[in-house]
Amino acid sequence: MDRITGVQLFARIVETGSFSKASSDLGITQPTATKHVAALEAQLGARLLNRNTRGVSPTEIGTLYYEKCKAIQRELEEADNLAALLQSTVRGQLRISTSVAFGRRVLTPLALKFMREHPDITIDLSFDDRYVNLVEQGVDVALRMGRLADSALGARYLGVNPWLTAASPEYLQRRGTPRTPAELAQHDCLVYSSVQGDDRWSFAAPEGGASSVPVKGPLRSNNLSAVLAACRAGLGLAVLPWYVARESLADGAVVAVLADFALPTQELHAVFPSPKLVPGKVSTFIDFLKIQLDGPWWQRAPGASS
Repeated sequence: MDRITGVQLFARIVETGSFSKASSDLGITQPTATKHVAALEAQLGARLLNRNTRGVSPTEIGTLYYEKCKAIQRELEEADNLAALLQSTVRGQLRISTSVAFGRRVLTPLALKFMREHPDITIDLSFDDRYVNLVEQGVDVALRMGRLADSALGARYLGVNPWLTAASPEYLQRRGTPRTPAELAQHDCLVYSSVQGDDRWSFAAPEGGASSVPVKGPLRSNNLSAVLAACRAGLGLAVLPWYVARESLADGAVVAVLADFALPTQELHAVFPSPKLVPGKVSTFIDFLKIQLDGPWWQRAPGASS
């Protein structure tokens, strides 16, 4: 019998004055209860209980031991209550991981809005374009793009992350506007190497079917801000997430091209260490993200009402 169950058993024997009642309350047999108390008295080198035909009562030492057992029980109950409270409430530190571009442009303003709504939360934001091990890094929730590999992690689908092909008006005036993906062979293309690592861009045609075209150009980078900057500067066409290009589209620095030819859309998921017993702060944050990323979130300023 473990020590905690033993503490509960001894306290219940004193309170009921009966081995049979105490053992029944704890779902064990009376012989097991009797053996445990005998072993406990042998271990302590003192008699804890007086046994007679009228029942069981604590000795002087047993009374003192009982008080300590009750104190231990109260501490355990407080610990259980605290754990339940923290599990169900939105408080404490929330550690979040996501990619650099999404974190800077989308998640940061959303996290600040969440903190204003939940003042008992503190947030630790970590940006990394590599997948991090949530358990090893102590991450509560990660925002990830693309299809998820099968794993023991918990996950919740939040929506999609669409991409577009863009170029500056100056570039298009100088080089012309491509009408089909095949025409990209005659253009300078700016490659985001983290996704388009094979220098091929894939498109879906309006009438159905798909095509994959090789591209080349003056810049290749694993940083979306660098690709966007080169696109704004008129150095070529770029494939970008809508959320990265949104402000540049709004101010006219870049325009969408090949709009009839859709690019693959990434899935957006919240990922957390386990699908079981998800802490309240994590589930509440994911519910918040689900609302904020509802509909065409990529066309809105981060944190704006949907």
